[in-house]
Amino acid sequence: MRVPYTWLREYCDPGVPAEELAERLVMTGTEVERIDVVGPPAPENFVVGKVTEAVQHPDADRLRVCTVEVGEDGPRTIVCGAPNVAAGQTVAVALPGARMPGGEKLRKAKLRGVASEGMILAADEIELGDDHDGTLVLDDALAAGTPLAAVIPLAEPVLEIEVTPNRSDCFGVFGVAREVHAVTGAPLGPEPWAEDAPATGAGRVEDFAKITVEVPDLCPRFTARVFRDVKIGPSPLWLQARLAAAGQRPISNVVDITNYVMLLTAQPLHAYDLDRVPGGELIVRAARPGEKMTTLDGIERELDAETVLVCDRDQPTGIAALMGGQVSEVSEATTSVLLEVANWDGPNVLRTSRLLGLRSEASARFEKQLHPDLTLRAQALASRLLVELCGATMVPGTIDVAAPPPPPRILLLRDARVTGILGMAIPQADQVAYLERLGFGVEVDGADLAVSVPADRYHDVTREIDLIEEVGRLHGFDRHLPTTLPRVGEGKVGRLDRTQRLRRRAEDELRDLGFEQIVGWSFTDPGEAARLRIEEPDGRADPILVANPLSDEGAAMRTTLLGSLLDVAARNLARGAEAVALFEAGAVYLRGAPPVEGGPLAGNFPGDTPAPATEPRRYGALAVGALVPRSWRGKGEPADFFSLKGALEALAAALGCPPLEFAPTVEPFLHPGRSASVAVGGAPLGWLGEVHPLVCRTWDIPAAVGFEIDAAPLLAAATLGEETFEDVTTFPAALRDLAVVVPAEIDAATVRAAVLAGGGELLRAAEVFDLYEGEQLGEGEKSLALALEFRAADRTLTDEEVDAARASIEAELTKIGGTLRA
Repeated sequence: MRVPYTWLREYCDPGVPAEELAERLVMTGTEVERIDVVGPPAPENFVVGKVTEAVQHPDADRLRVCTVEVGEDGPRTIVCGAPNVAAGQTVAVALPGARMPGGEKLRKAKLRGVASEGMILAADEIELGDDHDGTLVLDDALAAGTPLAAVIPLAEPVLEIEVTPNRSDCFGVFGVAREVHAVTGAPLGPEPWAEDAPATGAGRVEDFAKITVEVPDLCPRFTARVFRDVKIGPSPLWLQARLAAAGQRPISNVVDITNYVMLLTAQPLHAYDLDRVPGGELIVRAARPGEKMTTLDGIERELDAETVLVCDRDQPTGIAALMGGQVSEVSEATTSVLLEVANWDGPNVLRTSRLLGLRSEASARFEKQLHPDLTLRAQALASRLLVELCGATMVPGTIDVAAPPPPPRILLLRDARVTGILGMAIPQADQVAYLERLGFGVEVDGADLAVSVPADRYHDVTREIDLIEEVGRLHGFDRHLPTTLPRVGEGKVGRLDRTQRLRRRAEDELRDLGFEQIVGWSFTDPGEAARLRIEEPDGRADPILVANPLSDEGAAMRTTLLGSLLDVAARNLARGAEAVALFEAGAVYLRGAPPVEGGPLAGNFPGDTPAPATEPRRYGALAVGALVPRSWRGKGEPADFFSLKGALEALAAALGCPPLEFAPTVEPFLHPGRSASVAVGGAPLGWLGEVHPLVCRTWDIPAAVGFEIDAAPLLAAATLGEETFEDVTTFPAALRDLAVVVPAEIDAATVRAAVLAGGGELLRAAEVFDLYEGEQLGEGEKSLALALEFRAADRTLTDEEVDAARASIEAELTKIGGTLRA
């Protein structure tokens, strides 16, 4: 909402610069994003001029040489290119030394050999609209040399206010003025709608117009007035200046009046050319499925059955609360006007706006749900302006089709509750003063107050706590609210809980392992799953869609961290990075049904009823290129499956987790045969593997390897911080190496588990250190070499004891088809 400061001060002048007022508004809850300056940065050297002579330029067909009186300095010669400039006009003039809106300083110049001592201004040259077709012609009653700032606001400060959804009253300049009155205590001027227009026309409004509302639940109130003898023309300069400063383009007096009243009162209006409305009848109804209409922006739009239309007897004339149609718009030929001021159902307006992708100044107000009482306020003000500025005569009467109004809202404000919530006592007289400044009706009831909520705040202030907020913010949270610490039990201090400590430790460990942390977007585009080769019925192919996305690229919630990791890796590699190692700790968003086969990261079962969305926290990592830089000790080999497997095992060890379990798996975005599922203590964690070459090609990166695991089961298995002890023994260990021949399809984890089971309590460790596949073995076989550590806590083991354990291991290996290699 753009609020010109000069316009605001007409209703409440705080007597301070705009910057100081903006700071005070921000500190009391009204967000002022910035202050713009409309027009020239300074008003000096801008004056009113009188054109006494305008002759053709001797050397240019489109230029005229004008003699202009500018006051005490005498006449000036100014070369002008405007086609409408003529002797006798009163014009706006910029003299040499003037600073134009862009900051350029105006100087004397020669145009085709003729010296020009200034500029005769068009409207757009002082940011008074976008008209550049001719000079800005002023009232002839103005004297030459009058400072232009006395006629038109120059260097106009404009407050850009970010209106919160609950404060629809601040969508109007008078609503902001009331807020300034409440905040500063400066006097508030009379309500601009207090005076209505005289009804001097012939007949009654019912003789010219008829209104039928078929959907009263979606149109709680529809009011209409009729005006005859309307003279269409440009608006007066003051009105154009206010609209331009507020960001509206001046069009014609009737249209400008509807925009002006909307900006002042927060209640939108719409004007119809009554002669183009058959029989003067308007019908408010729901659209028929597939019905189409062309709006004022020239676009034909297809509607659905929940869209509300304003129609004449033959066709739709406008989409309720959004935009009118071309059929009955006001034009230069208009002489009779039907003025509509209606109230619409806010949620329906918001829904229709999103459906059609159409948003307007009117819909931005209506979707906040305005009170029906605001309609007659706007009718009164607009009627007066139509009579004064358009020479119209108002036909007596107002058509008012209204559903039962909302009941009055009276809230009890308890003094004890105010003190309890705010932590400070506020005198009752101050509470009354604050609320009355905001337009509330207040009656004292002992120590408490009975507060009547005005129509402007009806849908905002609904509970006692809302009144306490109003009292507190005007009293001054920044100046008077006492500073206290939260009350806690004696001796208690804040600390991280177990999960928070483990999360920090996990992130620290990943950084220590050489990975850089990133923060990716939770939003992604709906096509990310397809780029990752994820297809139905995998639940990750069906992301949760954002209801009102800012862009198509952020229209879905991510179901995996891999996409954002690939995005960041591709961006860095495209900018010259030779290698990247990234990790992210963040949430993914799933529909919440049980996962399909393949672990916890895989979405929903086909046919399951969607459950509420879940947001599991994940750790994801991706490496492209070498994890260790090239040096004299090595070439820096590219990271592979085993590099990331080692990093993942180091992460688990740092958290005190039991050994991780790996098993072959298939993921659509991973390289076949180079991927594994990960588990801990039997609980699925996620996946590990090399990224599929087709996926890498899509992101335009070389080979990449990564993992993604659920945080919850990993942290649940962690023992970091739990005290564990083991006696230190002085008895030596017995070390043995073992070569096991097994079928090629048996994985190393299965072999290791069999060895540990056969070794019993004496076998303290078994680690795979070599793999052999060759001609010396049979077809379809492989040999795994393991390093074994035998140890007893109370004695030195004998060879016989170790050999017995070895024999037990051999027996256990036969169960999986393994034999000891000679």
